[in-house]
Amino acid sequence: MSIEEALQQLNQFYSEKIETFGATPKGVDYNSFESQEIRFEQLLKLCATGVPFSILDYGCSYGALADYLAKRGYKDVDYYGFDIVEKAIELARKVHAGKQHRTFLMKSEDLSVYDYVVASGIFNFRGDASFDSWTEFVVSELHRFDKLSRKGFSSNFLTKYSDAEKMRSNLYYADPCFLFDYAKRNFSKNVALLHDYTLYDFTLIVRKE
Repeated sequence: MSIEEALQQLNQFYSEKIETFGATPKGVDYNSFESQEIRFEQLLKLCATGVPFSILDYGCSYGALADYLAKRGYKDVDYYGFDIVEKAIELARKVHAGKQHRTFLMKSEDLSVYDYVVASGIFNFRGDASFDSWTEFVVSELHRFDKLSRKGFSSNFLTKYSDAEKMRSNLYYADPCFLFDYAKRNFSKNVALLHDYTLYDFTLIVRKE
């Protein structure tokens, strides 16, 4: 299966989740608000505090990260959300209507360069794509994050160290050691791998400064 076909599967999968569960963690195939916020907390360890910055939430869905940033006291943040799932962007624009400094985009050509790029859960669903082809796609997207960010980027992944009996065949369980090594060799000397926050995933942080 080609990556284009896999992305079509992904689009359909998340469109159905959004239609069924709306602006909730289950709408992005997460189990709970608690697990969603734990993931946000790890991703945002990338960002400086107490200073203004711009951030691209790549694969934003309904924009839960924007509310989390406000809840945690991040001030003077220009938030941009990007997603290829049209239903998700439509919902995000409704949910965040009238709130300042929140912009939602669906076209790649509308993207600019931001201080930070973060991505939560966007690589989890691989559909019928092979592990190797999806890994190639992941790497290509990390290079895209590198080009779109000034100060760094972060992304989370399901881990290959998950319990075997709970692993789903249509999900992508990444090798944290491979991605850490690749990031160190290709993006920055300042790379962190967070794999100690109780969930069956990990967060990769790449800092450029």
